[in-house]
Amino acid sequence: MRNAGPIDSPTDPFSSVPLPSSGTTSRRPRIEGLPPGVSPDIFGPSAPPRPAPPPGQGAPRNGPRNGPRNGGTPDGADRGSGPGDGKSALPPMAAPVQPWPVSRPRAETSRAAAFGLPEQPGPEPVFLDPEPSRRGRLLPAVLVVVVVLAVLAYLVPAVLMSGSVLRGTRVGGVDIGGLTVTQAADKLRDELAVKLNKPVTVDIGGQKEIIQAEDAGLELDVVGTIGQARSGFPGPMDVWRGLTGTTDLEPKVTIDLSQLTRTVEGLAESHDKVPREGRVAFEGLRPVVTEPRDGVLLDRDDAVRAIDAAFRGGRDSVVLTLRPAKPESTPETVAKAKALAERAVAAPITLALGGRQAQIPPATIAASLTFTAGEDGELVPRFDAEKALATVESGLIDEAQAPRDATYDIVDGKPVLVPARTGRGVDPERLADDVAKVVAGQGSRVVPVKLATVRPEVATAEVSGLGIKENVGEFTTTFECCQPRATNIQRMAADLDGVVVRPGQTFSLNDATGERTREGGYVEAGQIVGGRLVTIVGGGVSQFATTLYNAAYFAGFEEVERTPMDYYAVRYPAGRDAALLYPDRDLKWRNDSDYGVLIKTAATGTSVTVTLWSTRRYDKVQAVESEKRDFTAFRTQTSSDPGCVPTAGVQGFTIDVTRVFVNDGKEVKRDRKQTTKYRPQAQVVCAAE
Repeated sequence: MRNAGPIDSPTDPFSSVPLPSSGTTSRRPRIEGLPPGVSPDIFGPSAPPRPAPPPGQGAPRNGPRNGPRNGGTPDGADRGSGPGDGKSALPPMAAPVQPWPVSRPRAETSRAAAFGLPEQPGPEPVFLDPEPSRRGRLLPAVLVVVVVLAVLAYLVPAVLMSGSVLRGTRVGGVDIGGLTVTQAADKLRDELAVKLNKPVTVDIGGQKEIIQAEDAGLELDVVGTIGQARSGFPGPMDVWRGLTGTTDLEPKVTIDLSQLTRTVEGLAESHDKVPREGRVAFEGLRPVVTEPRDGVLLDRDDAVRAIDAAFRGGRDSVVLTLRPAKPESTPETVAKAKALAERAVAAPITLALGGRQAQIPPATIAASLTFTAGEDGELVPRFDAEKALATVESGLIDEAQAPRDATYDIVDGKPVLVPARTGRGVDPERLADDVAKVVAGQGSRVVPVKLATVRPEVATAEVSGLGIKENVGEFTTTFECCQPRATNIQRMAADLDGVVVRPGQTFSLNDATGERTREGGYVEAGQIVGGRLVTIVGGGVSQFATTLYNAAYFAGFEEVERTPMDYYAVRYPAGRDAALLYPDRDLKWRNDSDYGVLIKTAATGTSVTVTLWSTRRYDKVQAVESEKRDFTAFRTQTSSDPGCVPTAGVQGFTIDVTRVFVNDGKEVKRDRKQTTKYRPQAQVVCAAE
């Protein structure tokens, strides 16, 4: 504000307090009993008289501080000073503050003494140490230094170790400490994988076989192995261990048990000595006896466990167990069966129907008669009446009366339904029982037969109206002429020709053809089982399975079960082959359409073709293949075995195949990607001993 000016404090803090009346009036309080060392001057000493201003000299330019305008007296005198008292209106400037002496002992003065009251006894005086001792000052400093050094001793190496595998870490003797995860993975693949891929030698009944790591499906699990090691930012104990010690880790390996099982199957096929049942067969009209023989079988489950443990434990050899196996038949039962066989072909068997007769000659009897070992070891005669009737039944009934199954014929590139027909014929089951009695010497060689109504096995209603009208899938593979395996491929093709798969039905190739036997027309041929070439009855039929699989693949039917082959063969499409071995490996696919599927086959001396007839659901079905990758080199081995077959080496590789379905030029769906990993096939060099 314009009229505002500085306001002075009262000169005396007690000036506004009424004091007791006495002979002499004083503005200063009477102070008694001040503490020792306290001067009364703290209330302001008496100031010398202020000199009067010279005559004619007025007030200062700014006017009197306490003039009327600022709340002062009119005459300019200070408030609280009487006229002529000779004292200053303001106290003098306070003396500089002096520190309170605490180093010298003193007694604490009570408040009562300060105000003139009777003093009461007080507490003992407190003495303060002027400064701490040297030892007291150094101890905290030393502790701080020690803590800082300890923190630095941890943090500095921890920072240097962070982002890498803990120093001193070893896996199977390979040092990966201090490396990044990527560097450690590369080092393990380069150095440790070589150690783990050492082959294992198996002893099977005194014979040695070498099992390679790829035969067992063994792979180093690099990610899982490195995952055991400490990485990232280490803790204090990790830093200590990295600086002063080592950490040894066991490598993690994975073994494909399905692959190892297939390898063991191959070993078993090579080394099993299956117990041989006694049998009686015919060479022409002469019964030939095969005596029973004990055998030994590889314990497959034990072999899988033993080889797995050998690879994981780093052992270089293992002994596999062969277990004895005995046949059901005995030499005595075989001799008895031989006598029955001789009686069976001693003369023809005559079938009589009314006034008609037909003879089953001894040659047909021999071709239709077999002996099978029963549970008690006896060889029981089995007569195939349908096979025998195929050549003699026409002499008893007219062909027009014979029954017929419903089927399809392909006429001018189109399937044409051939309806079923109920007929009349000789009851085959009754005839089989009657001939068995004749062989056993319990009946006459003239057997009266009766005609019975014979219904077809496949009725017309079962295959008609199923939409079987066009080619929906076809595939062909080739093979070399005139080999035993070609006979088996042709036999299987004939067995499946004309089979109809109904909507929703799952087709099994093993169920449809049964076990491959000599009696069924199959012969011994080579086949790769578990990575080994073995000779079995029905060998080579995996080629037919591959042909059927691809026909169903491009027809768009659902895959249910398939086992890829161990090795890649040029004659098959990569990633789309199928291994077949009764009863362990099967090919199954499901007719997931609303239509029936007719299987038609055609075999020549060098090729086999499978064609599926139904109603087309897709314009196109494609197989999208990836590039071949992860190539593995084949090894070379020399064999001096008498049955050695030289084999060209084939690289192993991995490939992905995806099935894509197209309609109207657009992709409508695709199957899950299938990855096939082929093993390298060793090059076999045959050397003379």
